[in-house]
Amino acid sequence: MSDILKQLWETGTLSRGIWETVYMTFLSTLIAYIVGLPLGVVLAVTGEGGIRPMRWLNRALGIIVNVFRSIPFIVLMVAMLPVAKVIVGTSIGNAAMIVMLVIAAAPYVARMVESSLKEVSPGVIEAAQSMGTSDFGIIRKVLIPEAKPALIVGAVISAVTVLGYSAMAATIGGGGIAIIWGHQRSHEDIIWVCVLLIVLIVQVIQELGMLLARKTDRRVRK
Repeated sequence: MSDILKQLWETGTLSRGIWETVYMTFLSTLIAYIVGLPLGVVLAVTGEGGIRPMRWLNRALGIIVNVFRSIPFIVLMVAMLPVAKVIVGTSIGNAAMIVMLVIAAAPYVARMVESSLKEVSPGVIEAAQSMGTSDFGIIRKVLIPEAKPALIVGAVISAVTVLGYSAMAATIGGGGIAIIWGHQRSHEDIIWVCVLLIVLIVQVIQELGMLLARKTDRRVRK
């Protein structure tokens, strides 16, 4: 272990960087799902073949979602600096970064939710409609429960994507040990340690998410 790496460990800089990466990833993903889930539901419900087709609303939301999804994250991050300052009072640091991550991830989540809900069997929906279930009831009792495994898988994919985005945090002062201490100071061992830690975090997210999805799938089938 190099002296600088040992120093980062002993001073708590490395462990703090790991914690900041984890909490930014999970908090951003959670908020992105809180925003993206309703958007995805509306897109699925109002789309062609949905339980309440509304072409104008679906098209308007679809355009907004597609616009934000089409912008590269680094460009979106710079463009949304004023928005972050309005929301959290600063355009630098972890709080601002979380705002950027949510803005970038929410449209992505919305499309994944829409895709998951569209995979629900039409026969199940028709059965609920034949029993007089309201549109909201179908969403709450049929669409979301039936699509739960796919939604969990989507959450895992979204979390991994957000983790990748968070690596750019150093550009707006959100940390970034690999960039600040590794790349900028030419310490390759630090870069590789950060790479291994990120791979480990991704594997943990993936395994836990897939396990939960499988358990949920068995429960739905019962």
